[in-house]
Amino acid sequence: MSTQSIPYTESLSVEFKSDRKRFPDSELIEALIGLANTEGGELWLGVEDDGTPTGLHEAHQNLLGLPGLVSARTSPSLAISVTQHEILGVSVARIQVPKSRSEVATTSGMYLRRRLKQDGTPENIPMLPHERSSRASHFGLADTSAQPVAGVTLADFDPLERERLRQTIRQYGGDRVLLELDDEALDGALGFTTRTDTGERVPTLTGLLIIGREEALRERVPTHELAFQVLVRENVAFNEFRRFPLLKALEWLETNFRPHNPEHEVQIGLFRVPVPKVDMGAFREAVANALVHRDYHRLGAVHVRMDDSGLTVSNPGGLVEGVTLQNLLTTEPRPRNPMLADAMKRIGIVERSGRGVDKIYRGMLRFGRPEPDYSRTDSSSVILQLATVAADEFFLKLVVEQENKQNGISLPIDTLIVLAALREQKRLGSEALSRHIHRDVHQTRRTLEQLVEAGLVQPHGSNRNRSYTLSADVYRAKGEQVAYTRQAGLSGLQHEQLVINHIQHHGRIQRREVMELCYLSKDQASKLLSRMSSESKLIQHGERRGTFYTLSGNEPL
Repeated sequence: MSTQSIPYTESLSVEFKSDRKRFPDSELIEALIGLANTEGGELWLGVEDDGTPTGLHEAHQNLLGLPGLVSARTSPSLAISVTQHEILGVSVARIQVPKSRSEVATTSGMYLRRRLKQDGTPENIPMLPHERSSRASHFGLADTSAQPVAGVTLADFDPLERERLRQTIRQYGGDRVLLELDDEALDGALGFTTRTDTGERVPTLTGLLIIGREEALRERVPTHELAFQVLVRENVAFNEFRRFPLLKALEWLETNFRPHNPEHEVQIGLFRVPVPKVDMGAFREAVANALVHRDYHRLGAVHVRMDDSGLTVSNPGGLVEGVTLQNLLTTEPRPRNPMLADAMKRIGIVERSGRGVDKIYRGMLRFGRPEPDYSRTDSSSVILQLATVAADEFFLKLVVEQENKQNGISLPIDTLIVLAALREQKRLGSEALSRHIHRDVHQTRRTLEQLVEAGLVQPHGSNRNRSYTLSADVYRAKGEQVAYTRQAGLSGLQHEQLVINHIQHHGRIQRREVMELCYLSKDQASKLLSRMSSESKLIQHGERRGTFYTLSGNEPL
């Protein structure tokens, strides 16, 4: 019997169940199904709702048969693992539940999932049919956009939207072959229609979303809605909601967005380069992605909001299975609505390669602005924030000149991210840079080697502790020779002396102060403090965020 600490409180992935009166097997099965149909997690049997362990009932002292019981009473069979723990003198069971890729039910046909109530505590509730369909789309097991829409006929297609479709293909360089097709053939090629068992052509969700009449969309697809808001110092300058077909919606949005997106021009060599507040290519891709990849089973509008801090684009439905914030730039495309995504690619609206995120990154970093921020994304929505800070015109000039050297070919996105990260954070190691570009350290080093050869980046230190800055030539061209010397010239001994001097004056130092003082990354600052502590030059106090350091032999002030 092993020991294990009980989580602090219940959550979406943690459940406590008292077993003093023998928790019924049927309710235990339902609780495990709820976890499996949500995010997976663990159920602690023999623990009260407040986290107090009270022990297992006599009937549950031997849990060897529990996995078999759960497997026999669930469909498809749910595989769990059970471990028994001695905590505060009583025996409790930790039942670990994997997240299921398909909906799991009891053998009597009950589907359940977990949710958080308004007070933050979890509960089990039945899964409704549309929630089951939504979950299948999330895992890529079903394509809602390829399904026919109940009650819709070919008469619900709008001839004006058909014409807009053909004009859009011409304007955005879509698949020209589509222009040679008649209406029926075009509908089939783009998945706008499907045939019933009787051979009748009926509209799919993709067809209705792209060329459907607004009245039919409002009545048959109530989840489709687009909102555009402009806030100026918290005052509402624009606030409208529309249920237009997608091509019309994008056109309407761009028309209303342009007055709020001023631009100026910068002279770079013989060319005048426009510098907008928000890059229109990134804007179009962000909005189109939100409309294409949203969950059409969920109510809620795709929101596009411009305020004093920047542009925010959000859509209902979290990232699909397999896509995370750590692999956005490198994972293979996994559209939630494959038929709709393919149609919009062939029309020319979204990136044909499926790498639309790259286009959004490029639209920000090329102008020396911060990386796109997806950090507020959760399981219910994808939230993208694009900062509208002033462009770094020198960085833009650097990028344009490098592209001109390559006959106008855009810099690889990895190169652009590395240069932008070094511009922003001054000095970074290959491990830190690998997290920026979502690739392993070996691939990151190859990118860095190419930049070193190009004279844009300069390495410092030995192989093990090597860090990188923008090169002396880049700093010199920007007129910041002193800044380069400060970045490149500080040795390990100088870093140590700066840390010691700071503590002598202020009594203590924290990692964030070392980062600011020595112009080091988080990893570099941690290594410096760790080495000085191991050499008995510093004493560490506290753990995690509260950690600080004093000189050896001194008490903290």
